[in-house]
Amino acid sequence: MFTTIILMSPLLIIFTAKEEYYHLLWKLVRIWSKVLIYGMGFRLNIQLDQKIEPNKSYMFCPNHASLMDPFVLIVLSKNPIVFVGKKELAKIPVFGFFYKKAVIMVDRSSVKSRKRVFEMAKKRLQNGVSMAIFPEGLVPTEDVVLAPFKKGAFSLAIEFQIPIVPQVYYDCKRFFSWDFLKGGPGVFRIRQHNFIPTKGLNLEDMESLQQKTFDIIHNDLANDKKYMKDTNRNNERKIKS
Repeated sequence: MFTTIILMSPLLIIFTAKEEYYHLLWKLVRIWSKVLIYGMGFRLNIQLDQKIEPNKSYMFCPNHASLMDPFVLIVLSKNPIVFVGKKELAKIPVFGFFYKKAVIMVDRSSVKSRKRVFEMAKKRLQNGVSMAIFPEGLVPTEDVVLAPFKKGAFSLAIEFQIPIVPQVYYDCKRFFSWDFLKGGPGVFRIRQHNFIPTKGLNLEDMESLQQKTFDIIHNDLANDKKYMKDTNRNNERKIKS
């Protein structure tokens, strides 16, 4: 990952210099994501219950269990996506330099920072640019099926009247674990559920929208035998330790 960032750094410096270059940056990042995924021996098995339309904006909401999740999301969408991410990741050497230029960073403990997200999102949500937020707000421990959702993705989706796109990543946790002793090449199964419309909704509907999205993703994961087998195994290890 770091090797490819260094190799791409001249183009990254150019494409992150101005916001109007973001579509070019997106194409480069999609190529990079494919190189990482396929180069590390992974393959994608994608089920699309509903397809993305060009020149429309969406709010992508996948479950989060692995460092590979953002790269999978990038490969899935030809439409440019702006990520909203934690400011702490900007501290990672090399990666952090480009991260803070391409991602809308948020400090969830700061009201001012959350307002800044709205302002920057308004500027970028045009010409088919979408947003992506991992609604769990963190990568939960591997014994957790799905962590509780934060409100940010849903308040933004209602604010801009863009549909929620629930995505389920079943295998990233198993094949690219945070535990260096686990994982290996394999097939990432992904399901993109039917979109949840937000037109006509207001902030009073936010909690029901949040719960509906959570239920779709949680029920899908809970009914997947491979995902639950790995989750239960990790839960047993945690209890023993």
